[in-house]
Amino acid sequence: MADFLGPDAWLAVLLSLRVSFWAVLVSLPLGILVAHALARWSFPGKQVLNGLVHLPLVLPPVVTGYLLLVTFGRRGPVGQFLDTWFGIVLSFRWTGAALAAAVMAFPLMVRAIRLSIEAVDPRLEAAASTLGAGRAWVFVTVTLPLILPGIIAGAILAFAKAMGEFGATITFVSNIPGETRTIPSAIHALLQAPGGDSAAARLVIVALVIAMAALVLAELVSRRVARRVSGA
Repeated sequence: MADFLGPDAWLAVLLSLRVSFWAVLVSLPLGILVAHALARWSFPGKQVLNGLVHLPLVLPPVVTGYLLLVTFGRRGPVGQFLDTWFGIVLSFRWTGAALAAAVMAFPLMVRAIRLSIEAVDPRLEAAASTLGAGRAWVFVTVTLPLILPGIIAGAILAFAKAMGEFGATITFVSNIPGETRTIPSAIHALLQAPGGDSAAARLVIVALVIAMAALVLAELVSRRVARRVSGA
């Protein structure tokens, strides 16, 4: 693989895997909470929350990246607070790339999990509640096992989306080799360089393989977990 890609491209692949892994891992608990709130709860501003969750799907990625920059950059309100009090810097760091990827992939994750929650018969949860179980315990013991296939599918789809994120990432953290240059950024850089077409094409092949593998894995794992949950 190293001979096929070259050291710089291979570094971009590893960085993409790292960024995507942490993007999904950190956002998954919030994704489950938001999906459950949208599927089961009634509260003022529910439609506003739903709109905010899906906003990255309709906004130009560059706009999302700019909003991240002005919010989480060193001079932004959140970024300045994190830098001053915790020494955490997100702009122009791989952690910022993970944040951008998480934001762009979050709608796909939430939608997959929400659909799986809505497919659960509310009467099962109500029956557990009548036996004295609290709301949190009902979710852990009844809802969570039933929606596990949706959680896995949402996480894998979000991972694939994070691997392909470009616009928001390059706007927020730029295209720094070894720090923020992921696969899409590396392909963009190679296409701007003379004679970089062949190297870019090899990276495109790798991106296609990873994306297809993620989609197939999401389907296979979801079906297998669904069969176990149903007892088949």
